[in-house]
Amino acid sequence: MRHHQIIQARIIQGGMGIGVSGWQLAGAVARAHGLGVVSGVALDTILVRGLQDGDEDGNLRRALSLFPDQELAAWVLARYFVPGGRGPGKPYRPIARLTLNPSLDRQRLAVIAAFVEVTLAKQAANGAAVGINLMEKVQLAVPAAAYGAMLAGVDAVLVGAGIPARLPWLLDSLSDHGRVEFPIDVVGAPQPHTLDFDPLALIGPQPRALSRPLFLAIVSSFTLASFLARDGKTRPDGFVVEGAVAGGHNAPPRGPLRLNESGEPVYGPRDIPDPAQFVALGLPFWLAGGFSKPEAVTAALSMGATGVQVGTPFALARESGLSGSLRQALLEHIANEDLEVRTDVRASPTSFPFKVAQLSGTLSDPAAYEERPRVCDLSYLRVPCLDENGDVVYRCPAEPVDAYIRKGGARSDTVGRVCLCNALTAAVGIAQQRPGGVTESPIVTLGADVDGAMALLRQHPNGWGAADVMAYLTRSPIVASTGAPSMSLAV
Repeated sequence: MRHHQIIQARIIQGGMGIGVSGWQLAGAVARAHGLGVVSGVALDTILVRGLQDGDEDGNLRRALSLFPDQELAAWVLARYFVPGGRGPGKPYRPIARLTLNPSLDRQRLAVIAAFVEVTLAKQAANGAAVGINLMEKVQLAVPAAAYGAMLAGVDAVLVGAGIPARLPWLLDSLSDHGRVEFPIDVVGAPQPHTLDFDPLALIGPQPRALSRPLFLAIVSSFTLASFLARDGKTRPDGFVVEGAVAGGHNAPPRGPLRLNESGEPVYGPRDIPDPAQFVALGLPFWLAGGFSKPEAVTAALSMGATGVQVGTPFALARESGLSGSLRQALLEHIANEDLEVRTDVRASPTSFPFKVAQLSGTLSDPAAYEERPRVCDLSYLRVPCLDENGDVVYRCPAEPVDAYIRKGGARSDTVGRVCLCNALTAAVGIAQQRPGGVTESPIVTLGADVDGAMALLRQHPNGWGAADVMAYLTRSPIVASTGAPSMSLAV
């Protein structure tokens, strides 16, 4: 029944950033008959920092009390929960970084964190379907996050930022609590290495098989979509088709990289997805990037899409995890019609273009960027590589330059890179404290299309909630699909 809800959903809420699309937002969207989606990146950091801040409302502990292995839940509480919260200026206790050979405790923490987030989202959804968004680029985190989410009954898994060909097999295996050797790309290696993930070794035998969630692949081109769809081993249950104006990471333009006078990548006709091609695949699909207005939703439906995915209006809703001060600053810029969102080809360590809102006090400010010492302690975006001796090392172009070069990286790769791990956690109010009273600075990612946010601000000058976004997007008469059109839609 919940799978039917997903396939019928006209609105999917984007799985944004680290903690921006948290359980509160996903639950609110689901209650309003959209597909609410939690971000699955860095959930272990969000959990342990929330516990160290005292878990004031008790929600984290409530979800932990439902985890199948209560000994493990008690271990997490004993290790990270600080009654009343950590003192002013005290740093958060760190967690181990992702590797090809993680300890059982490290994997358990990742499983528990995903379980907690999805459990809270499903409770807030009052029985409606919710999903989790994972990044294929963060391969080392995918099996544990997917399994923890499935233990909590997640209804859909959405995966982008790469080629998610291994996800159908992974979800099938995990639904039976099966041990998997998940392929991990290692730079310089002739073939992938594997990450061993064994649910039975982590939390022991479970009494029943898990419901296998739907898998929605996030793609930007028909070429990738057709590749995934042609084989049952890689075929998703549907697609989210993202255009270049969508927030977060974007696919690079096809062909040679060209930059405009502002240093942003130039996208051309080859980068515009054609809905007619996706209709021909016979799988449901949602269009994303530039669909934040009701007339755009209607247009997408008329061209054969199941619906649309929307991010920015939800990121600015009061239920999102974005810190209140950042949200207010963004709304003021939108009201003044002077908010600039740039597609930065250098910021993300992944080498994908990344949308950055230009906002004072954040790392979009060159002065703030230069002041920040390079620290790589969360390390979700590190990638495994072979060094000159054939040993696996982990590097990130946003880490200290000397360390990156020592691991075989090129100095030119480090220029302009931003530590998104620390900056995005700072954007949701859990910034790490550094020696000398220094607090990590945030960064904000939004889509380039803010028309929907401007319209909502006119209707709700004091801010809006997720239900307001849903009401706005679905207010126009819904036009029945006319099948595949001969034109393509610029998204």
